[in-house]
Amino acid sequence: LLQSGQQSWLAGLRTLLLNVSRAVTHDILITFSPTAGPSRLNTTEKGKAGKIHLPREIFRSLSSQKVRVVVTVLNIQQLDMFKEVNQTAQVLDNTVVGITVGEKSISGLQDPVQLTFAHRELPQNVTPQCVFWDPSKGQAGGWRSSGCVTQPGDKGTVCSCDHLTFFTLLLNPALDGSTAKSVMAVATAGCGVAMAFSIFTMAFCIYLRCRFRFEETVRINLGLHMNLVGSLFLLNLAFLLNSGLSGRTHPRICRVLGGLTHYCLLCCFTWMALEGCQLYLLFVKVLGIYIPRYLGKLCLVGWGFPVLVVGVAGAIGSYGGYNIQTRDHQVIAHLCWITSKYLLVHYITNCGYFGLIFLFNMAVFGVVTQKSCSLQGTGAVQGYRKPWKVALVAAGLFCLLGATWALGFLTYGISSTAVLYLFTILNSLQGIFIFIWLVILYYPKAKETTGSLSYIIRHDKNTTASQ
Repeated sequence: LLQSGQQSWLAGLRTLLLNVSRAVTHDILITFSPTAGPSRLNTTEKGKAGKIHLPREIFRSLSSQKVRVVVTVLNIQQLDMFKEVNQTAQVLDNTVVGITVGEKSISGLQDPVQLTFAHRELPQNVTPQCVFWDPSKGQAGGWRSSGCVTQPGDKGTVCSCDHLTFFTLLLNPALDGSTAKSVMAVATAGCGVAMAFSIFTMAFCIYLRCRFRFEETVRINLGLHMNLVGSLFLLNLAFLLNSGLSGRTHPRICRVLGGLTHYCLLCCFTWMALEGCQLYLLFVKVLGIYIPRYLGKLCLVGWGFPVLVVGVAGAIGSYGGYNIQTRDHQVIAHLCWITSKYLLVHYITNCGYFGLIFLFNMAVFGVVTQKSCSLQGTGAVQGYRKPWKVALVAAGLFCLLGATWALGFLTYGISSTAVLYLFTILNSLQGIFIFIWLVILYYPKAKETTGSLSYIIRHDKNTTASQ
């Protein structure tokens, strides 16, 4: 290392080597410190250094009479290692502790390895989390917490892990109690307002379909809008029932309520996808053929596909109680949702599913916006030349296709309280945005055959367009 100019490695690396007999009759205790490195435990040490507790179980499974125990303390501030891409959490004292016993990989311990990371009282806005380095995560590796249990304390945090590798204590940004309660209050109030405007929107769509003689394409569009708003209504209703009843329900009822909430969320995402597909067919494919019972088939997909997903998730027992906690582990909300044990189900069926829908819908949104602007420039569409009306149409489409939900990806790890508030408020107001957009776009222009996004230059290859 010295010959290759890597002196910083020696400055940031301190190692303890121990030769231990396989027939060890007691646990091994080791201290470690970012400045002093690891050493055999000094019984007079009182909380100034971290501690490592190696159980006897580790040595019983080894075949050789003597094994080498290697404890390494790294200061990663001086090393270009153990740095996750887009990492928002801090590593305590920039310290990573590596533990190896013998030459074999050790995992699945019944009696876990315990690491005590000593620290002063932590800041109010962080939550400690015990993690280990997984080189297979992503392209460059990353931190994982599976197999480790975090036990925070005033003078230190105890990490109990069932395997040996490189460990550290991450300090994740966290919500404080008052902010968390405020966000929940905003979400609850927003759901009530959204439900009211969802009812207004559905009534308005029914009125338009019954009052005016639109062509079939526009009637299908109104039917799509009504189903999307209906799914938003059910989602807000499920959330209110969930937050109000989940803490006092039987576990079986909680599983049903969790599945119902998940179903409503997937229905909402699916109808957003169908809105995007309809826009794609009308603006890009420009289909002029008649599809029998087209809206009924869309309803079969929009309301039926989520049933299959929820059925599979429920069959493996994914639903149950889920607690939302503050930094000091106080429960601020108890929901019936996908349990922590099955977070992979949440990442696939919610995050992954919506991510694909969002990418497709934003591509369609770009095409629709470009085509609309080009038509405005040629003067083909007479009713929406004013810039504020064009902006309103674009904002309505943006909201209709579910773009406000994309803010949820930016709230991972609660990296920004402002983004969390923005996500909560905008999603609560989504029903209001859609209602205002439909009223201005369809009425009082309902009797006109031109001047809206429903009709784009009939003399241009027989094209028609959707709201």
